[in-house]
Amino acid sequence: MSSIDFIIFAVYFVLLISIGILGVVKAKSSKKYMLADSNLGVFMLFGCLTAVFLGGSSTIGSSQLGYEVGLSGFWFVFAMGIGITFFGLFFLNKILNMNVLTISELLYRLFGNRVRIIGAMITAMYTLMISVTQVIAIGALLSVIFHWDLKIAILVGGGVVFIYTILGGMWTLSITDVIQFSVMTIGMFLIMLPVSLHSVGGIGTLVNVLPSSHLSFTNIGFKEIVGYFITYTLGIVVGQDIWQRFFTGKTKRVAKVSGILVGLYSALYSIVMVVIGMCAFVLFPNIQNTQNVFTHMAFETLQPGLLGIVFAALGAAIMSTASGTLLASSTIIANDLLKPFFFKTMSDKQYLLLTRLTTFGLAIIAMVISLWIKEVLVAIDIAYAILTSAIFVPVILGLFIKWITERAAFLAIIISIVTVFIGLAIVGPNSNLIIILAIILNAITLLGASYYDNNLSKIAKTKNS
Repeated sequence: MSSIDFIIFAVYFVLLISIGILGVVKAKSSKKYMLADSNLGVFMLFGCLTAVFLGGSSTIGSSQLGYEVGLSGFWFVFAMGIGITFFGLFFLNKILNMNVLTISELLYRLFGNRVRIIGAMITAMYTLMISVTQVIAIGALLSVIFHWDLKIAILVGGGVVFIYTILGGMWTLSITDVIQFSVMTIGMFLIMLPVSLHSVGGIGTLVNVLPSSHLSFTNIGFKEIVGYFITYTLGIVVGQDIWQRFFTGKTKRVAKVSGILVGLYSALYSIVMVVIGMCAFVLFPNIQNTQNVFTHMAFETLQPGLLGIVFAALGAAIMSTASGTLLASSTIIANDLLKPFFFKTMSDKQYLLLTRLTTFGLAIIAMVISLWIKEVLVAIDIAYAILTSAIFVPVILGLFIKWITERAAFLAIIISIVTVFIGLAIVGPNSNLIIILAIILNAITLLGASYYDNNLSKIAKTKNS
């Protein structure tokens, strides 16, 4: 990399920290800190929603899939985008009408404190682990760019992200996410894609030289495609980071329109990243570690200046997800575990301080995990499996079926968690059958136990009368 590339990257980091410092002045209430005062228009909310789910795994993973399996790698990111659109169209109205801040607060309204506590623990663990993976990813990127030791790179990259998140909360993130969305779009759509296609001689040449399997949208296999929708679409629907972004919209219509735009953008972004990976397959067919496809392609094809912008775009994708998931985790812990049980009578100013301190504490924990954990991807697979199988069914059925009972919801979540852990122990973390089985058992328990509880209640009332 040239001096201009380093300068671009450094200026970008300074800009993000400066916005965080400004956020201390602006975010003077808990609502501004956690929801940016629910005042975002369509463009800003669309940018925020897009930035929070298009992280390092979406960008690097899609180009890797494009290299390995071609166009069928499209389904990975698209499944996430459709989850956001699905949530916005079919569930957002009901949840907004309940005036809740978190998933676990919704579970409390539906099923009581026991379910709230276990729901808060699951969703907070999930969002924190997502943040950890992004901190590791930004560390890996900085390590490649500046030739730093990985631990130093993690401390610097994670430090930048967490500083502006702790200082300004959602007020800061609503601005940084729009900036990062814009940088991502420019870097990937207007620089990386055209340069990649030019390097292989254009779209016609790319189509002619690729194996036919790389031009099929089903090459990856039907089972894998279904797995993406089960794991990522359902997981996104009950993702606290996504809910919290939706809640920042000025109106319900703004939120719905933004959700639809995210689905469309996810399709375009997925195609772009997959095509970049396919171009790399033509130019560099012998890359041993396919996780490096994107960075290898960038280093080999981009001129100085452009390289700095594209790496800033990749950094933007990673950092926006890291910051959003950290804030989501701290919001859950402050709102659903600390405030209702330990600080019931605190003022809003005290609650704001509590949330900032919680964010700071979780940032430290995330950094420590990022530096020492060895099986982070396994941890993420477990967290995603538990979130999807344990939380999705109670949330969705609880919103639409009024006779679900608290005991049934609690039992359903416990049974799902036990099923996931037993399944992981037997077949490992990569089987979607575990999640499907846990979801089925969750639904059967929820409906069966609720039916039993309601019948028992009717019998008791009959005897009393």
